[in-house]
Amino acid sequence: MTELLAGARAVDLVRARNAVVVAFAMNGLSFASWLSRAPAVRDALSLTTAQLGLLLLCLSGGACVALPLSGAMVHRLGPARVVLLGSLMAGVGLLALGVGVSTGTVWPGAVGLVLAGMGSGNWDVAMNVAGADVERRRGRSLMPRLHAAFSLGTVAGGGVGAASAAVGVPLAAQVLVAGVLVPLVVAVAVRAFPPSDTHGPADGAAERSNNLLRTWLEPRTLLIGVVTLAFAFTEGSANDWLAIAVVDGHHGSEVLGALGFGAFVTAMTIGRAGGGALLDRFGRVPMLRVSAVLAVAGLTLVTLAGSVGWVLAGALLWGLGASLGFPVGMSAAADDPARAAARVGVVSSIAYTAFLAGPPVIGLLAEHTGILRALFVVLGVLVVGLLGIGAVRPLPAAEQPTERPAG
Repeated sequence: MTELLAGARAVDLVRARNAVVVAFAMNGLSFASWLSRAPAVRDALSLTTAQLGLLLLCLSGGACVALPLSGAMVHRLGPARVVLLGSLMAGVGLLALGVGVSTGTVWPGAVGLVLAGMGSGNWDVAMNVAGADVERRRGRSLMPRLHAAFSLGTVAGGGVGAASAAVGVPLAAQVLVAGVLVPLVVAVAVRAFPPSDTHGPADGAAERSNNLLRTWLEPRTLLIGVVTLAFAFTEGSANDWLAIAVVDGHHGSEVLGALGFGAFVTAMTIGRAGGGALLDRFGRVPMLRVSAVLAVAGLTLVTLAGSVGWVLAGALLWGLGASLGFPVGMSAAADDPARAAARVGVVSSIAYTAFLAGPPVIGLLAEHTGILRALFVVLGVLVVGLLGIGAVRPLPAAEQPTERPAG
């Protein structure tokens, strides 16, 4: 009987892991399907590079509005419901973006990106809390593989974007399909999410508010947020501007820009898929230091190389270097399951300021110096992040998992 119960728990854990994988993949697909064609968005809406940066600000701004309360939402409703609600909001946002692109009108696209950002922000925190829960139950690293699923979703989105551009599929049609498909897939996946340790209304609103405030005052949590911000800025800068850098900075075609974006997200996927084993063997701190070096090397090639081959090689290194920062930050924030939702919410709020500040800062710099020189701001942010990497070391209690079922 005991063996049967253990086997049933193992099967449930595998189902839960697979469901969370799908949630991560759909999150990546939902934004990469249109970001891979950022030059087409710019042209359809008749925007300058600086104006495109402000439009991208709507996406990150919506996420930053939602994130401070996302931990409380996850605690109250549970990760599964928050992921579903977030995907629905993101889908509506994509539909509005499609309307804006098809009519050449900026404001529906801007409103749509705000909605998509709000939905994605809540979705992001909830799926990371669920992923950290599954990781603890398994007793070994899982978050990099989950974020590899996110990157795989971006690879799929980038591939769809490149193929659609190559065969002349209208951008609006591509975005509208994604806006309908993504929430439908997520609605099926969340049914297998694990029951959450953080879900429950027992403590009142005042107590939840006090817990959130205390979390914002924790030095370790804040340092993890700074480190995660640095790697999020490194990742987000490539997501937002790599295709533009290839097209405008290196005078490539739209297809080549989409391929450069695809090379970056492919490398992100590879780094995250293999990163779990490396983290278990070498530890979080050494792996993040190596990651930062790879990101610097890749960024240098993308900005300074004179041939397309070296630029694509730089995109690959940039992707490898950016791959582990965000998942490690989420794992470190969720080391204590009792405080996971609040801490993941705080770290995500800090990290997402990279997506808030990055698009307009780089866009405005690019307007005056060119996109390639503007990307050097990423180096300074990485240096700041390196100073706090020691904070991601596991908490003592988290270093000895109590449960190691198969999965």
